[in-house]
Amino acid sequence: MKEKATRSPTPESLKEEQAARAEVATLGKREFMDQFQKLAKTFAADPGNPGSYSCEGCQRCANCMFCKDCDSCYHCTHCVRCELCNNCSHCVDSKSCHACAYCVQCENCTGSAYLVLCHNLQDCNYCFGCVGLSKKDFHILNVPFSRTEYFKIVNRLRKELGIS
Repeated sequence: MKEKATRSPTPESLKEEQAARAEVATLGKREFMDQFQKLAKTFAADPGNPGSYSCEGCQRCANCMFCKDCDSCYHCTHCVRCELCNNCSHCVDSKSCHACAYCVQCENCTGSAYLVLCHNLQDCNYCFGCVGLSKKDFHILNVPFSRTEYFKIVNRLRKELGIS
C-alpha cells in the first residue's frame, strides 16, 4: 500500500479510485454484501502485522512490539498469546482487554493491572479470580483483602493452580 503522506497520487491511481467510487455508489444490497464478504475473507486470510516490530508468531496485529503468538491485537507490547487486545503491555493469555498491564488469563478488562483470571474488570489493580468489579484493588473472588493477605493467598493459589 502506498503512503499518501509522502507521495502525491498519480493520474492512474486517481482514475482507479474514481472508478472504484463509481462502482461502489451503484451497488445494490446483494452486490454490496458480496463485496463486503469478499473483503472480510481477504482480510482474515492475511496474517500480516503492519507497523509491528520484533513480533513472533503473531497474526493480524498492528503496531505491536515484542509480542509472541498474538492474534488481532493493536498497539501492544511484550504480550504473549493474547487476542483482540489493544494498548496492553506484558499480558499473557488474555482476550479483548484494553489498556491493561501484567494481566494473565483475563477477558474484557479495561484500564487495569496485575490481574489474574479476571473477567470484565474496569480500573482495578491486583485482583485474582474476580468478575465485574470497578475501581477495586487487592480482591480475590470479589472479596477485599489487605495488601499483605492478598499476596500471601495469591502466591499459594498461583502454585496450586499452576499459574506462573
